[in-house]
Amino acid sequence: MRRLVLSLFLLITALPVLADSCPELLQGQLPKLRGKEQIDLCERFAGKPLVVVNTASYCGFAPQFDGLEALYKTYQGRGLEMIGVPSNDFKQEAQDSAETAKVCYANYGVTFTMTEPQVIRGDKATHLFKVLARQSSAPKWNFYKYVVDRRGKVIASFSSFTKPDDPELIAAIEKAIASKP
Repeated sequence: MRRLVLSLFLLITALPVLADSCPELLQGQLPKLRGKEQIDLCERFAGKPLVVVNTASYCGFAPQFDGLEALYKTYQGRGLEMIGVPSNDFKQEAQDSAETAKVCYANYGVTFTMTEPQVIRGDKATHLFKVLARQSSAPKWNFYKYVVDRRGKVIASFSSFTKPDDPELIAAIEKAIASKP
């Protein structure tokens, strides 16, 4: 009985420390695209440099998926993570998640993490994008890119017109990789 009480005491006193170790940006979960599981953002991305991109299957910027995938493959060995968050906020996302998955995985060969479509602007925005907006600005269009350091802070954001091979985006990624947890 003492062990149980002690274990519960240690767990309860450790919870605030565990919560503090997860940056506000990464608190919460998002549903994985083409899967039934939830992505625990803190568990998956805490302490890692991260690029967050809001995407849309039928946007003229969708060919950026190729460059984003190349960027991910280039830097994932150095710890970079990437998450794509489809959204219909600008009326250019498929109404069916299966179609979204087809565009991402079959058409563009995306291997980085993708979520089910989410609201990314306004009061109904998912928590991740509310915090991104507070730290930087809300996405102005599809394929808006945020570079986040290992502490969960946005160090740079880039418009839809910024291509994945842009030197400024790459410099921000290098800075995020070099950041201290």
